[in-house]
Amino acid sequence: MMLELYQFELSHYVEKIRLILDYKGLEYRKINVTPGIGQIELFQMSGQRQVPVLKDGSEIIADSTAIAEYLDKKYPEKPLLPSDLKQKGVCLQMEQWADESIGLNARKALIGALSKNQTFRTAVLPNSTPDILKNVVSAIPSDFLSVLGLGVGMGPDAVKTAEAELKRSLTALCFILMEQPYLLGDTPTLADFAVAGLTMYVKFPKGPYLDIPQGLKDQGVPGIADVGTFEPFFTWRDKLYTDFRRAFSSAGYPGASGSAPTSINID
Repeated sequence: MMLELYQFELSHYVEKIRLILDYKGLEYRKINVTPGIGQIELFQMSGQRQVPVLKDGSEIIADSTAIAEYLDKKYPEKPLLPSDLKQKGVCLQMEQWADESIGLNARKALIGALSKNQTFRTAVLPNSTPDILKNVVSAIPSDFLSVLGLGVGMGPDAVKTAEAELKRSLTALCFILMEQPYLLGDTPTLADFAVAGLTMYVKFPKGPYLDIPQGLKDQGVPGIADVGTFEPFFTWRDKLYTDFRRAFSSAGYPGASGSAPTSINID
């Protein structure tokens, strides 16, 4: 049976897994899950409500790290982990750092960018969103969104801290990549795909890889995505996408199901 990936198109943790699946050349079907309280079916299937969730026959695997580990054991061609034990430890540690630092800080920084930038905020909405709703979202005052952010721990101070930490992380990554093609040397590993996928919110890929509004592509967090200091990192990430990520098609997903992603509305 074909692998099934339960996902949100705009989830950066899902993007980490899509990169890995494409790198390994595995065929899979994307199943879009409706966010919110409608995730009952996903909970019934996996015991939790978060994506990604991978279904491989009777096997149900939740959490991006667990999915990556499962894929590497079940489909060992093009391994994700180095054979050298020390390198393997560094790879696992870097993947965890990407999950817990880059992933969480990127989410906060994106929310901050959406609250400050009306055009960017509107671009996040699906293409099918009616113009009247786009106008309403665009007209919401930035100060009001900042107050809402405070209530969930994502106020201006939290966003500022997240942006500062992202800048330090991207600077470190630029240094690492100055003299080698991948984070651990000459071969891509789990660390590369984790870092590449989890920086999606910092700057969305510009190529034909995601089913997102055109206005989002190659755009990201102001002060980071548009700063030349970090261009070496995003150039490296663009090449990783070019080399390994399959292009998205509205008529299908090459190498995957041969048809557009299935949506499950589980309200």
